Amino acid sequence: MPSIRAYTRVVSTGQVLKRLLVGRAVRSDNLGQTLLTKRVALPVFASDALSSVAYAPDEILLTLGLAGGALAMTHSWPVALGVVLVMTVVVASYRQNVHAYPSGGGDYEIASTNLGPRAGTTVASALLVDYVLTVAVSISSGVQNAAAAFGFIRGHEVLMALALIAALTGMNLRGVRESGRVFAIPTYLFMFAVLGMAAVGLVRHLLGDLPMAESAGLTLAPQPGHEQLGDLALAFLLLRAFSSGCAALTGVEAVSNGVPAFRKPKSRNAATTLLLMGVIAITLLASMIALARWTGVKVAEEPSTQLLRDGVPVGNDYVQQTVMGQVAHAVFDGFPAGVVVVSIVTGLILVLAANTAFNGFPVLGSILARDGYLPRQLHTRGDRLAFSNGIILLAAAAGLLVVIYDAEVTKLIQLYIVGVFVSFTLSQFGMVRHWNRQLAVEKEDKERKVVQRRRAINSVGAVMSGTVLVVVVITKFVHGAGFAIAAMLVLFVLMRAIRRHYDHVREELSVPEGDTRYQLLPSRVHAIVLVSTIHRPTLRALAYATATRPSRLEAVTVDVDAEATAALQTEWDSRAIPVPLKALDSPYREITRPVVDYVKSLRTGRPRDLVVVYIPQYVLGHWWEQLLHNQSALRLRARLIFTPGVMVASVPWQLESAEGAEDRMDGPVAGDVRRGGA
Repeated sequence: MPSIRAYTRVVSTGQVLKRLLVGRAVRSDNLGQTLLTKRVALPVFASDALSSVAYAPDEILLTLGLAGGALAMTHSWPVALGVVLVMTVVVASYRQNVHAYPSGGGDYEIASTNLGPRAGTTVASALLVDYVLTVAVSISSGVQNAAAAFGFIRGHEVLMALALIAALTGMNLRGVRESGRVFAIPTYLFMFAVLGMAAVGLVRHLLGDLPMAESAGLTLAPQPGHEQLGDLALAFLLLRAFSSGCAALTGVEAVSNGVPAFRKPKSRNAATTLLLMGVIAITLLASMIALARWTGVKVAEEPSTQLLRDGVPVGNDYVQQTVMGQVAHAVFDGFPAGVVVVSIVTGLILVLAANTAFNGFPVLGSILARDGYLPRQLHTRGDRLAFSNGIILLAAAAGLLVVIYDAEVTKLIQLYIVGVFVSFTLSQFGMVRHWNRQLAVEKEDKERKVVQRRRAINSVGAVMSGTVLVVVVITKFVHGAGFAIAAMLVLFVLMRAIRRHYDHVREELSVPEGDTRYQLLPSRVHAIVLVSTIHRPTLRALAYATATRPSRLEAVTVDVDAEATAALQTEWDSRAIPVPLKALDSPYREITRPVVDYVKSLRTGRPRDLVVVYIPQYVLGHWWEQLLHNQSALRLRARLIFTPGVMVASVPWQLESAEGAEDRMDGPVAGDVRRGGA
C-alpha cells in the first residue's frame, strides 16, 4: 500500500527558535514556583487600571470639548469626581469578591454560582470581549503616544501595534512570573514619574509659576450642533463624558480573576494588591485632571477646525498632543529630560497594560474550557505552564481589531468598557445573593454584622455599576458600543452551543451502571489486509493480522489495472502466501468506494461481527517526501472510521529518512501520530 501522510516532520530549527523565544519546558510539579508576590503582582494585574490615566482624561476632555472650551474647563472636575467615586466603590466591592471566591473564576464564577449558568455565560462573554479590546486599545494608545514623541512612527501605527502584540505574546508564552518581572520596572517608573510630575505641578501651582499648556492660548470652538445645548442635551453630554472617563475602571476585575496566581495567603495578598491599585489609580487620575485644568489644556475631536488661533482654525498642520504630553511640557518647562521620561514611561505603560488581558483572558478561557463552554484545548498548559492557546487566541483577535480600526484609539474606545460593566453589575448582584444565603444560616450576631456590612458594600456596588452600565449603553451605543454588544451576543450563543455539544457527547458516551452490553465480545472477527503490491510493509501487516488469530483473514486488493492485478495474483501464488487474496472490481478505477462497500457487506445481517482493516504503510521523515506519494490510505481511513463495527489498524514501516524523526518531534504527541498514522 503506498504511504499515507506522515506526521513526523523536521523541526530542529523551529525547536531551537522556540526555546530561544519561550525558554525551556517547565515540569508540572513546578507550578508553585510561578506564583507571584505582591510586589510583582501589582504591575502584572494593575498596569491596565494605571495606564488608563494616560487616556481617560483625554476622553473626558474630548467629549466635553464638543460643546466648547468653557464646558471642558468647568465640568471636567465634577465628571472626574464621579469616576473616582465609582472606582472607589468598585474596588471596595471587589475586595469582598476575592475573599469570598479565591479560586480564580472571578466574576464568571460568582455569577454562575449565585445567578445561574446563563448569567455566568453572559459575564464570560463580556469579559472575553473586554480583554480583547483592552489589548487593542492599550497597544493603539501606546503607539499613538510614541508617535507624538517619535515622528518616524506616524503612518506606521498599525505595523508597530502588531509588532508590539507579537512581542507581548512571546513574553507571556514564557510564563506569568517571567513577564511580570520584565514589566515591573516600567510600571513602577510610570507610577513614580506621574506622581513626581503631579508633585512638581502642585508646588509650582501653589507658588504661582506653573506655565500654561501649549494649547491654553487657543480657543476651543463647539462642534456644529453643540453651540447651544439645552438642559437635557447638556446632561446627556455630561453622562457621555462620564461614561468615557469610566474607561479608568477597566482592569479592576483582573485581580479577582487572577487570585490563583498569588502566593499564599492568596485572597489576602490579592485584596491588598487591589487596594494599592485603587489608591494609586485614583491619585493619578485626579492629579492629571487637576493639572490639565490648571495648565489650561484643550483637546478636540477635530482639532484642525475646532481649535482657533486668533479666531482662525489652526488647520491640518497642527499636531494635537495628548493631555499627558501637554501637561508634561508645561510642568517640566525648561527641563526637557522630564518630558522625555514621562513620554517614554507613558508609552511603555500603555503597551504593558495589555499584559493584564494576557493574564486574564487565558485563565478565564481555561476555566470556561474546563466547564465545557470553550474548546478543551484552551484548558491545556504549554511548555512554560502558561495557557498558551488562550494567549495566542487573544493576540490574534486583538491584532485583527487593530487592523480593522487602523489602531485609532478614538474609534476603539467607543467599543470599550461595556463588557467590564456588564461583569461588574452581575458579579455584584451575585455577591448580594451570596451574602443573603450566608445571613440565612448565620446565627451569631457578631458574624451577622460582618456579613451585613459586606452585603451593603456589594449592594452599593451593584446599584452603582448597574447605573453606569445603563449610562454607557445609552451614550455609546450608536458610537460603537453596539458592535461590542453584538460580539458578546455572538460569543454567548457560541459558548452555549459548545456546552450543548459537550453535554450531548457526554450523554451519548455514558454507560449506565450495570449495563454490560458494551462489554460483549464480538461473535466473529473478520481481518482484512489491504494490498497494492507485495513488499515489506504488506508482509508485516499480514504477520500482525495473523498473530491476532481472527475468525477469518483475507487480503484484499482493488482491481484498477487488470494486468497489474494479474501480476500481483501470480506473485502471490508463487510465494505461497497462506492467506487468500481477493480482488475487488473497480470499473471506474476508484479505490475507496469498493473497499468500503465490501467491508460493509461483511457485517450485513451480523451486527455483532467485527471487521478489522489493516493498512500497511511506510513512514517518511521529510514533509516534502509526502508530495511524491498519493494519499489513498488516508482517504480510506477517513471513510472507514465512520463505518459501524469497523476498526482500522495502521501497520507502519519506517524508512531510512524517518530515523531520528521521533526525537525531532515538537513536543509530546500521541503514539500513533508519532508513527505516522493515517
